Amino acid sequence: MKIKCYLKPSCGWSNGVRAIMKKYQLAYEDIDIINVPENYAEMVAKSGQRLSPCVEIDGKMLADISGAEVEQYLLANQLVQPNSEVPQVPTNAPCTDAEHEKMKVKPLRFF
Repeated sequence: MKIKCYLKPSCGWSNGVRAIMKKYQLAYEDIDIINVPENYAEMVAKSGQRLSPCVEIDGKMLADISGAEVEQYLLANQLVQPNSEVPQVPTNAPCTDAEHEKMKVKPLRFF
């Protein structure tokens, strides 16, 4: 399976996707959409929308998806087998206030 995850470095939703990848020991490409503008542009072009996380599995784009929803997709399509491992972080939770603070950047000035 080829998996590309368009994620923020620090985000509740993104960390939930990472937790599901770990739970099922799936190899995936963790694509930083915050620090690399080209990655964000690629995600938008492929998904047709601007919200993250987005996960591409064997060419199928799952847009604006939580870790819990990724897990449901994987199980429903028999891409993984159920297991009892409990993820270390919530798989369906927004960013915390601390995570939002980490993502703040200084505004760019063009003059």
